[in-house]
Amino acid sequence: MEPDNLEPDTPAPAEPVFNLPRIVSTLALVLLAIHAIRALLLSTAADTKLILLFAFIPAMYGQAGATAPVPEAAYWMPFTYGLLHGSWLHLGVNIAWMLAFGTPVARRFGAARFMALTLLATACGALAHYLANPGAFIPMIGASAAVSGYMGAAMRFVFNPLARGGAGRGFRHDGPALSLAESFTNRQFLVFFVVWMAMNLAFGIGAAAVPGAGSAIAWQAHIGGFAAGIFGFSLFERKNSTLSA
Repeated sequence: MEPDNLEPDTPAPAEPVFNLPRIVSTLALVLLAIHAIRALLLSTAADTKLILLFAFIPAMYGQAGATAPVPEAAYWMPFTYGLLHGSWLHLGVNIAWMLAFGTPVARRFGAARFMALTLLATACGALAHYLANPGAFIPMIGASAAVSGYMGAAMRFVFNPLARGGAGRGFRHDGPALSLAESFTNRQFLVFFVVWMAMNLAFGIGAAAVPGAGSAIAWQAHIGGFAAGIFGFSLFERKNSTLSA
């Protein structure tokens, strides 16, 4: 019997999902450090000031912004709100989803493009929240829009049959991606898309809640980040990618 040999065109084994890229583990540690400082070192008054300075507040883009103590905060709020969380549980849920979906996306895009997607999804989440709640004074915080962006981006390649690594292996992060047209005709993509949208609509009508959020869910921000990941995917692909755009 001849010995088993790998054929030259045999796909490389899929990487374990939780073999974390450095950019993902670093971002998780930054989020943990920020929340630890707020929870353990800041007084309630100091933390409130920090929230009002770095959370996303739609009213800052109207007359209230012109008379705010720091009007310039309107420039960084669409990004910095993603660094803050309402509780340890809220933070833990977001980090868990970030590790699950951000890991394959970071492997595919690399650190710089991964961070660019993070910023885009966070900003799109803020925009969606603003459009749904113009003039609102309630601060929005949390990395959910960025995490939703990772989910949307991952959907563009994890549901391609050619990205599967085999039984027990998960999927290959460097496999061919689905084009937009292929995505919306792929059954697995559509099922995930419909279920995910239904869950967020349930948040909107109050039929569901996220553990640890502590207040109403800014579900529009989730949708904004999710859309950024799906529709902005091609912006972050490497030049040697197998994406069929």
